[in-house]
Amino acid sequence: MKRVPPLLAKDPYLAPYASEIERRRRRFLLKELELRHGAETLADRCNNHLYYGLHRTSDGWVLREKAPHALRVFVIGDFSYWKVEEHFALHPLGNGDWEITLPHSFLKHGSLYKLWMVWQDGADERLPSYVRRVVQDDSTKIFSAQVWQPETPYHWKFPVPPRPSVPWVYEAHVGMATEECRVGTYTEFAENVLPRINALGYNTLQLMAVQEHPYYGSFGYQVANFFAPSSRFGTPEELMALIDQAHGLGIRVVLDIVHSHSCANEREGLSRFDGSTDLYFHTGERGRHPVWDSRCFNYGKDDTLMFLLSNLKYWLTEFHFDGFRFDGVTSMCYWDHGIGVDFLDYRQYFDANVDEDALTYLYLANSVIHQIRPEATTIAEDVSGMPGLAFPTTQGGVGFDYRMSMGVADFWLKTAKDLPDEQWHVGDIFYRLTDHRKEEKVISYVESHDQAMVGDKTLIFRLIDSKMYDCMSVFTPDFQVDRGIALIKLVVACTASLCDGGFLNFMGNEFGHPEWIDFPREGNGWSYQYARRQWSLADNETLKYKYLNAFHRDLTHLLLSDDTLLQPADALVRDIGNQILAFRRGEMLCVFNFHPNQSLQDFPIYCESGKYKILLHSDRPEYGGFGHVDDTLDYFSRKGVLQLYLPARTAIILARETQ
Repeated sequence: MKRVPPLLAKDPYLAPYASEIERRRRRFLLKELELRHGAETLADRCNNHLYYGLHRTSDGWVLREKAPHALRVFVIGDFSYWKVEEHFALHPLGNGDWEITLPHSFLKHGSLYKLWMVWQDGADERLPSYVRRVVQDDSTKIFSAQVWQPETPYHWKFPVPPRPSVPWVYEAHVGMATEECRVGTYTEFAENVLPRINALGYNTLQLMAVQEHPYYGSFGYQVANFFAPSSRFGTPEELMALIDQAHGLGIRVVLDIVHSHSCANEREGLSRFDGSTDLYFHTGERGRHPVWDSRCFNYGKDDTLMFLLSNLKYWLTEFHFDGFRFDGVTSMCYWDHGIGVDFLDYRQYFDANVDEDALTYLYLANSVIHQIRPEATTIAEDVSGMPGLAFPTTQGGVGFDYRMSMGVADFWLKTAKDLPDEQWHVGDIFYRLTDHRKEEKVISYVESHDQAMVGDKTLIFRLIDSKMYDCMSVFTPDFQVDRGIALIKLVVACTASLCDGGFLNFMGNEFGHPEWIDFPREGNGWSYQYARRQWSLADNETLKYKYLNAFHRDLTHLLLSDDTLLQPADALVRDIGNQILAFRRGEMLCVFNFHPNQSLQDFPIYCESGKYKILLHSDRPEYGGFGHVDDTLDYFSRKGVLQLYLPARTAIILARETQ
């Protein structure tokens, strides 16, 4: 009998494309073999960051650069009073590589430098492509490379925590993690925010905006310097200390990495680096992203592949990151970047619109990452539903461990925006929260940073609106606020307890942060008012934000306390008229009454006989509820029927006691 490939066994609808899937896998294997050049693994070859860039050796400083289109390359800096001088010219090595060796006395820790690049029809300043530290002058706002060679390298203190079976991801931006109207730092985050993340029960931290980006308001998604941790938040050692401290708390740290495009800046970034437009990118229209106004990588070039793969190795080995969340995977995989496209037909995953070079890169990236760190976590941000994206490469997949379940957040936004509570359909809710490709594990979320950007509203702000400002005091009863708090607890609890892989939350949403995100820009007078997190709201005993924070904390600790979330979710009740949803995961029973005003007495739930205890319910007074559920009682399922009192807008989680 002919063996069915694992990916096709998971999804029989892929059968017509079996040869395409196998061809893609072979394409990846051949490219991996080609790039290895006889090394044991491809990861052993991904060392561009150790060759290019500035390095201190016993003979002096060695600076190497790849610039095949350049006619001359010079290094300039404060050591040369920023003048272009012949004795600071790099020498051609062939294959587009350039090199210069400088005496130790010419450069010191903290020195500033740049490249002066000369090509056929022009010349200009450039920052080295593999630069590890870039700083901006406060007065001129000009960016320069900085020599970074502290006398004492960072000493790592804590081992890497084991990979969690269910990643609970706290998405965070270091700069806006301070309550003050300014840019926060790595050190402040480690001191002030990590303890909060730990107390909430999260096991994974996802850091945004780490790769250096000239424009702060880009949220870190317009990267210029791929090997440089952003200096606006502090030093490389302070970032290492942040990661190390997270590890000490048992929290793994994932980097939100941008390999889908690069900013169009020329003096700061890679665009027209050596006078050409195609060193790492496509030329012409294909080389420009039509929405992001950025440069699109040409993943068919070996130089691009080795640049990006070495970048992954650099962050894993130098900074001990525990994996990556890949941004913009949909944009990478399709020539039209998936803009305005509804993916409704399997043929769309295998037609000429697919950038197979980009897809091969993603295969290679996952292979290299897991060669270096087998327990690393990789997450794909893809909205297209590309088959096999989060499935092992050895079984026909692209190799990601998880895919972001982006449809869940869209579903909740549309539901809250378009439907009154009375029309929330529990059948749709269960279907939408469990709808994903069966071969994959997904990271579910109610909202990430995307849903909080200026011009939109967070879910709780959409539910409560302006009363967030006037009626969040515990001494100010308000129906609309009570409704919003009750619903957001239901939404978070339902999404988290139905996740099939993991869960994600953007910082501050756990306590219902009241405002959107808007970085300093000309249009808002360069204000930091909305580029911060007001942690004191959650700590204030007189405000209702504390209720949401406490519920989020206790829900997280409960759901991660055992292997419950590794069990399948079996629907027990989908009562559309009464708006009751109930499902079982292992020995845990989750019951939700979404009805806005109808409480039900002795509602029957058909489940396994035995004694049940309430572990958590959203109606507790400490969660902003009304205390209508008695969680001290034992509840018995007799002859397979459990009867419960279900207050309106309440979530109840029980567990069957086992001997």
